[in-house]
Order: sequence, then structure tokens, then C-alpha cells
Amino acid sequence: MVTVMVISCPHALGLAIPLVSAISTAVSAQNGLLIRNRTAFENARKITTLVFDKTGTLTTGEFGVSRFKSVREGMEDKEMLRLAAALEANSEHPIAEGIMDKVKELGLETPSADNFNAITGKGVEATVEGQQVKVVSPRYLNDEGINIPEAAENDGGETIVFVLLDDKLAGFIAMADQIRPESAEAIQTLHKNGIKTMMLTGDNKAVAASVSRELGLDDFFAEVLPDQKLDKVKTLQEKGEYVAMTGDGINDAPALAQADVGIAVGSGTDVAAETADIILVNSNPRDISKLILFGKVLTAKWCRT
Repeated sequence: MVTVMVISCPHALGLAIPLVSAISTAVSAQNGLLIRNRTAFENARKITTLVFDKTGTLTTGEFGVSRFKSVREGMEDKEMLRLAAALEANSEHPIAEGIMDKVKELGLETPSADNFNAITGKGVEATVEGQQVKVVSPRYLNDEGINIPEAAENDGGETIVFVLLDDKLAGFIAMADQIRPESAEAIQTLHKNGIKTMMLTGDNKAVAASVSRELGLDDFFAEVLPDQKLDKVKTLQEKGEYVAMTGDGINDAPALAQADVGIAVGSGTDVAAETADIILVNSNPRDISKLILFGKVLTAKWCRT
């Protein structure tokens, strides 16, 4: 049967298939999609659930300090911020960059930090001017039984990190991250095509709920540690979902590799890009919906060919 097919219609194998592949890849590039794994691209039509990393994907990832305050008697607000900056000076994390921008804006001198260490999924620590300084998440405070001050409470629109000196709370820094204007439209398009949307984030539940509510996501997972992102994707797959994961950071790489279709944001890290099947060149969430719609159109044309 195969012999008869090849003899009677050889152009389908020799011309049509390579032509479809070449043209679709070129059109994808024009629409902001860099295809690294052809099979994953063609399987995009099967996606039932799309999981987004929050920071840098659904949001701009450009954190700005909205407020900061010392809660330690005798310590000025700027002094607390200056010590925190010592730990963030060499970090590429969006929160670190936001803190450093504020320090530069205020003209503060950043001291050096020694014995730097990352607290997995919870923050960083180092020795600064003879003091043990930590910049940590609310989760760290909860785990250590440290009460969060009333002044640090917010309506969910801010991400807050806390500064500890010698394991005692010294103050907090509130950061605001803006949702990308294209994100809402991308979510709506995905929903119209019957695809569930979820979000993974290391941020607290209040921040995650605020973003999820504003964008109309189906669900979210908050306070997720880096190694737990992969587990969340696995759990969805075990439930029968065909999962696509979108992220931009180093800690997203394992989840991108585990997903049926891994999609990296072009403005993210090289590790994420190398792990992903498809790269969003313009870092635009709307290009994800283009990917899925294009995959469906490609399949229809392939079948006709």
C-alpha cells in the first residue's frame, strides 16, 4: 500500500511536507514564535491546560518599590533599605533590581556583603557590616514563627519582602509588579478555545489571588517553591491534561522540560530558553494564543495535504 501511495503521489513526501514545514516555521517567526522543537509545535493543538509563571510572563517583571519601612527602634527607613540592598546588589531577580533602582534614586551607598547564601525559595542571607542580614518572603516568617507587622499588610496588589537583622525583624519593603496589558486578551482567547489557564508563583496567596482575579484565570498555585513547579505540572498530566508551561526564569526550566509543550519568554534567562520547545520572541502573552490557533490551522491544512 505504501509503495502504491509513493508511486501514485510522490510529491506529498518529497515536496508538500517539507514545504508545509518551511512555510509554517517562517510564518511562526513572523508572528513572534521561534520554533525549537517541531513536534511540540505541531502538538500545540492538543493543549488542554496552559500553566503560566507569573513574574515576567503575565506581569512585566519590573518591580518598583512602592513603600518601605523600618520596624526596629532607632533604625531609619533608609538604613534598613541600604542593608537590604547589599544582598540584592549582585542579583538579577526582578525584586532585587527594583530595590537597587530605589537605592540609586535615593542616592544611598550600598555596603558590601560577605558569606552570601540563598535560602531556597524563601530569600537570601549574608553578613553586612558585621550583622547577619536576611531578605526573605512572608513564608519564611511564617515558618520561623515571626509575626508580620500590621503595617506590612496589603490588599494583594503588592509583593512584600522582609529584612531581618540577626534573626530579628527590622523592616519590610513592598514592591508592585504591573500586569502586562496583553495578558487579559491572551487569557480570553485561550478560554474561547476551551483551554484552561492556571498560574504558578512563589508569591503569597493574596498577590496570586489578586492577579488571578484580574485576569480571570481558572486556578492558581501560590507560594510554590522552585522544585515544586515541576511537581505541579506532573500532577496535571496525571489527571489527563495535555499541559503547556510558560516561564522565563532559571527555576522554571524543570517545569518547562516536564510540560508537553514548554514555552519560554524571550526576555527571560538563557536556561529557560534552552529548555523550552518554543520561544516567545516578543515576550508577548498574546503570541501563545497565536501558537495554539496556528497549530490547529496547520493540522487542518496538513490533513488536506
